[in-house]
Amino acid sequence: MSLNKIAGPLLGILLAGCMLLMLIHPSSSLDAALRGLAVWWDVLFPSLFPFFVISEIMLGFGIVHLFGALLDPLMRPLFNIPGSGGFVAAMGYVSGYPVGAKLTAKLREQGMISKVEGERLVAFTTSSDPIFLLGAVSVGFFHDASLGLILALAHYGGGFIVGLLMSFHGRSRPGDSGTAPSTPAAPSSAAPSGPSYGRLRTAMNAMAEARRKDGRSLGELLRNAIQSSLQLIIVVGGLVVFFNVLMELLARAGIMSMLFSTTGRLLSLAGFPPGLSAALVSGLFEVTLGARSAGEAAAGIPLQFKVAAAAFILSWGGLSVHAQVASILNGTGLRYLPFMAARLVHALLSAGLVLLLWKPVVSSGLAGQWGALPVASGLASPDSALISSISLLCLLLACMLVLSLLLLLAGRLRRF
Repeated sequence: MSLNKIAGPLLGILLAGCMLLMLIHPSSSLDAALRGLAVWWDVLFPSLFPFFVISEIMLGFGIVHLFGALLDPLMRPLFNIPGSGGFVAAMGYVSGYPVGAKLTAKLREQGMISKVEGERLVAFTTSSDPIFLLGAVSVGFFHDASLGLILALAHYGGGFIVGLLMSFHGRSRPGDSGTAPSTPAAPSSAAPSGPSYGRLRTAMNAMAEARRKDGRSLGELLRNAIQSSLQLIIVVGGLVVFFNVLMELLARAGIMSMLFSTTGRLLSLAGFPPGLSAALVSGLFEVTLGARSAGEAAAGIPLQFKVAAAAFILSWGGLSVHAQVASILNGTGLRYLPFMAARLVHALLSAGLVLLLWKPVVSSGLAGQWGALPVASGLASPDSALISSISLLCLLLACMLVLSLLLLLAGRLRRF
């Protein structure tokens, strides 16, 4: 019997079991649903919806095509993706999951990236946003702003390594079923004022051509951006509510305690504190619950292991985020399996980097100096989340543009 024939009936049985548990525990199910709805309304909606709308408008105006031409010298050698992936990476790292997946799907729909390039891109641009990592996890869950530095280094450093590893994904195939990027890879060598002028002219032409092809007025573009963003944010909210209810039902049925016990034994065999089992199992389903559980773990557990568990959970993302990404990728031709494998590698890398960097960063006092900086407190403040995120996005794009220009100039100098 094939896997597909088994999966259908098994899924039906599981859903029927969930329905039965909801009938047995209606009050607990309602409370869990309301908690998930509160998380969506208080946290996810205000933090994600503006970036959904902004990204749609920037695509319509051709700004992504502009950055695609400018960032191509940086993204091609490093990650084996077109320059438009640089804009997706910046947006994904600043605004958090699942913005990177949404923009990747849009680029795929517009034919700007191939299937393999899309799988590479979504694999390493799905990450936690700095506001959640520094504010909610470091300050809110661990009550220590200085831990934000090592969490950021482990999480985003691990994502960078995943991007480098994913550049080899699909290289063994002579071709893939996708459309090659439409953005020109290099400017004309006959540019009159050097490589920077030629690259900028190519980027401006790409932006103008994309705007001409789109053709929508500003009002129509804004209306379509709000409509599509509302549809996506509602899907995200529904999945968050569903997984909150699912975890509550599993806890009521005693399945979560069984998972805690099994995971604790496995951690003991591997030489890690078994008290982190609740955090890891909760983080398997939902990132917020898992990170909170890591911060609230028993006081006897060494702090570096708690932070490593939080880094693992943040990089894995939870099945709730996985479901969000899978729903976005549906219909684009991009496979979910490479994304899941990349999340697991990212999680292991992040946890390992925390343990590796703990003494150099935390024990040396460097983390304490970071926590005292105004920029650290600004990013950790939820009151200025949107302003801080947009400022960080501009800074990241500026740094990437400078690096791209330097690589372009270095390539030209090697020819002489």
